[in-house]
Amino acid sequence: MVSDFNNRIRQIAFLLIVTALAIIVFKQLYIFFPGFLGALTLYILCRRYYFYLTEQRKWKKGLTAILFMVLFMACIVAPVYFAIQMIFQKINMIVENPEQVNNAIDAISAQLREWTGQDLLTKEATTDIRKKATSFIPGILNSSATMLGNLLMILFLAFFMFKNGRLMEDTLEHYIPLKHKNIQSLADETCGMVRANALGIPLISLIQGLVALLGYWIVGIEDFVLLGLITGLCAFFPVIGTAMIWLPLVIFLFSKGESGKAIGLAAYSVTIIGNIDYVARISFLQKVGDVHPVITILGLIAGLKLFGFWGFIFGPLLISYLLLLVRIYRNEFGATAKAT
Repeated sequence: MVSDFNNRIRQIAFLLIVTALAIIVFKQLYIFFPGFLGALTLYILCRRYYFYLTEQRKWKKGLTAILFMVLFMACIVAPVYFAIQMIFQKINMIVENPEQVNNAIDAISAQLREWTGQDLLTKEATTDIRKKATSFIPGILNSSATMLGNLLMILFLAFFMFKNGRLMEDTLEHYIPLKHKNIQSLADETCGMVRANALGIPLISLIQGLVALLGYWIVGIEDFVLLGLITGLCAFFPVIGTAMIWLPLVIFLFSKGESGKAIGLAAYSVTIIGNIDYVARISFLQKVGDVHPVITILGLIAGLKLFGFWGFIFGPLLISYLLLLVRIYRNEFGATAKAT
């Protein structure tokens, strides 16, 4: 009895030491945590094809892993890089010559005052917006080193995940203290959610960006390519994302006296862009990963704060994990499990 108690104390003490060391390591490497999530995403998306090529077609593991990383750089990193370059060039122009943006903000403020009779965008509020934007821009520029570090971390970790994929999965299954069917449920949920969000959300955003770009071009808005790109990026946020771009544009067109263009853009945005967002999210995400829209929205709110950019994938996954773990707990320890 005393021996069992001492062993239990030693076990608890050992687990506390391991947990403390894990927390210390995690805190020191947290800046590279998005890189780990990116590597995990790349592995989950490509593991089926990687195992097919290496196990059935007998391709070399290292060269096949490098091939997948080159495709990742070509299909994802390169377009994102050129998009960021385009945005940063415009940001630099705004920083050097902010009068154009200031005039647009003043025009929107005047139009809102005319419609509502209230000064919704006071001088203090607009000044605060400009100050925040000015301080936000250098932060984005200074984060380039962190982004590069996480990109290298993605490539580094993904290479070893691919090469040791089977061993990694078997080891995880061995150490997870659950029944095999519940471990399989975790794996299926993870793969389904990652595929749905990693493929579905960028695809939806791309479609909305292109549709918005077409509308801006038809109306005759300057920089319609850049604004379409920004609209596509804002489409990552469901329901209100694209409205953060097209709604100020509609108000700005009204302030310039171009009521016809403003009404046309508003009608186009509400009927076309808005419906594409709704239909695509409901149909595509539910078919690919059976992702409920509420899970997507709540997951994005939590995930972007916790994980940064990769929160659009792992935020909804976090909510799904919570619901899944409740079901697993019921299966493992509930009345049905005890009866069996």
